[in-house]
Amino acid sequence: MRHGKILTALCALALTAAAPAPAPPRHIVSLNTCADQYVLALADPGQIAALSPYGHDPELSAAVGKARAHRTLRRPAEEVLAIRPDLLIGFPMGGSVAGAPPGQWRTLGLASADSYAMILMQIRQVAAAVGHVERGEALIRAMDRDLAALPRARRGGVAAYYQRRGYMTGTGTLVDDLMKRVGLVNLAGKLGKPSLSQLSLEEMIAARPDWLIVESGSEKVVDQGTEMLHHPILRAIPRIRVPQAWTVCGGPAYVEAARSIMAQINAAPRR
Repeated sequence: MRHGKILTALCALALTAAAPAPAPPRHIVSLNTCADQYVLALADPGQIAALSPYGHDPELSAAVGKARAHRTLRRPAEEVLAIRPDLLIGFPMGGSVAGAPPGQWRTLGLASADSYAMILMQIRQVAAAVGHVERGEALIRAMDRDLAALPRARRGGVAAYYQRRGYMTGTGTLVDDLMKRVGLVNLAGKLGKPSLSQLSLEEMIAARPDWLIVESGSEKVVDQGTEMLHHPILRAIPRIRVPQAWTVCGGPAYVEAARSIMAQINAAPRR
C-alpha cells in the first residue's frame, strides 16, 4: 500500500513537471507611455492590441517609430472592455477598469523607473508576462554592452536638469541616475533639494553649475515657461540637450540618453 501511494505521488509530480507553460498572451494592451516602451521592445507585433493614448506622441514616446504601426487608445476604459485583452500592462496599482469584473484580465502594474537597476527588473517582468523571457535577457545584454562601451568623460562637473518654469529634477530620479552614469554631480543633491523643486534664475546663477541639462523641445520659446530658459543670464552655462521622451520613462532609451549626454560633454569646448 505504501509503495502504491509513493508511486501515485511520483506520477502526479511528473505530470505537474511536464505541464506546459501558460500560452503567451495574444491581445496585449498597454495603458501608459512607459509601458509602451517595454511592450514594443519585447512583444511580437501581432500580440499588441493597443498602446496608450500618447503612444504616437514623439514628445513622450521614445519608440514612436514602432508605435505608429499600432492602434492607440482614445477612450481607454471603453476600448479595453471592447478589446477584451488577456494582458493589461502599466495597469495602476490597485486600479480597475470600469465595468470589468474583478480578475477579468491578467494585469502587470509598473511603477515609474527611477534607476537603471529598476529598468532591468521591469524588462524581466514584462518579458515574462508577454512570453519572451529570452528576448528580455538579450535586450539586457545589449544594453549592458552598450553602456560598458561608452567613452570616458573628458570632464565632469555639477549639472542642473532645468525645466520650464524653473523646475529642477532632484536625486532619486532616472535623470539623477543618468547623471551619475556619465560622471556628473546633480546640483539638486548638492543643494539638498527634493526630487522636484523650483529654482529661480538668481538662485541658479548663484549656484554656478557647470552644465544645464534641458529638454531639447524647450529650445523653442512657446510660452513664458520656456522663455525663462532663454534668459541672457543663463547664456554662459553650457547646455546638454536631451529629448524628453528619453528621460520621462525607463526603458531601452536609457542607453540613448546616456550616449547622447556623454557625447555632448566630450564635444563641448573646455572653459
